[in-house]
Amino acid sequence: MKVLVSGASIGGPVLAHWLERNGFDVTVVERAPAPRKGGQAVDIRGAALTVVERMGVLEQVRELRTTMRGMSMVDAEGNELMRSEEETLSGGRFDSPDVEIMRDDLNRILLGASTARYLYGDSIATLGEDGEVTFESGRRERYDYVIGADGLHSNVRRLAFGPEEQYLHHLGTYVSIYTAENFLGLDHWQTWFNAGEAGGALFSDRDRNEMRVNLGFRSDVIDYDYRDVEQQKRLIQERCTEVWEADRLLEAMWKADDFYFDSMAQVKMERWTKGRVALVGDAGYCASPLSGQGTSLALVGAYVLAQELGDGGADALERYEARMRPFVAANQALAHENPGQGASPESVQRAANSITLT
Repeated sequence: MKVLVSGASIGGPVLAHWLERNGFDVTVVERAPAPRKGGQAVDIRGAALTVVERMGVLEQVRELRTTMRGMSMVDAEGNELMRSEEETLSGGRFDSPDVEIMRDDLNRILLGASTARYLYGDSIATLGEDGEVTFESGRRERYDYVIGADGLHSNVRRLAFGPEEQYLHHLGTYVSIYTAENFLGLDHWQTWFNAGEAGGALFSDRDRNEMRVNLGFRSDVIDYDYRDVEQQKRLIQERCTEVWEADRLLEAMWKADDFYFDSMAQVKMERWTKGRVALVGDAGYCASPLSGQGTSLALVGAYVLAQELGDGGADALERYEARMRPFVAANQALAHENPGQGASPESVQRAANSITLT
């Protein structure tokens, strides 16, 4: 069977790995011209750890995990308000079994675990009910299944299920992330700060010459082009001028070539499958960074979908939906448990382990 997977970040390479092991002929198409650089620190918890272990890459993941010594919060003048050397806001307690890793590090590992064909710099232009796909490059192919693992603004979801406005639920915040020179000398440390409706965090881990910068702000829905990076940078420039170290952080933002910006939002759909099409990860059930479980959902969802397709039968996609629904609901609920503070560690662990992988 031929399968086309759209998206080569987290869910796409995992799905390709497991489908290949089940004998499928897999192609992964990715709009970006090459693997994307940058990104935030992401967490692998509970059932998702089982997935990477069964892929044979758990040791690689652990080798590249973040090694933060702690975190602090500062005021608008940089005065320290609190510090912890036992946990961080992004990764939780240091004695936890969870693994925190930078998104691009995890992406490299997952890409290395798959030998599927990767088509970079291309995308799906049309998608027929019979599985016929026309690519933006002009090529045409027919597939038995087309899987959207292409994120919050999924192209596959739009083509198969309709405009994203039907499914996106804004959570009141916009966030950006980019890489900058570590002009503050952070050493395996996170620093968090707020200024009214804006705020952010700085992370520096293995490479002390650079840091990842998060800047964001609270807002109702904004009408913007999610592919227009210059417009997105202007939004951050306008809204984050009062944060700590704003001048240097915003100057670095305009130089960054790995800038990412989007809303904190969840995707909620009555179905993630339709005919020959299925959605996995953020494309079907984004939980938002506020849940801390987006990466784990993508890892587990890809594993379960590949398993059900591998087992075969006309109801394979129905089985995928049935197995994933309770897990998705539990993890999406984390974003709403304690607004502004994050869910409790106990709730996160319950949700992360709320599915049994066979």
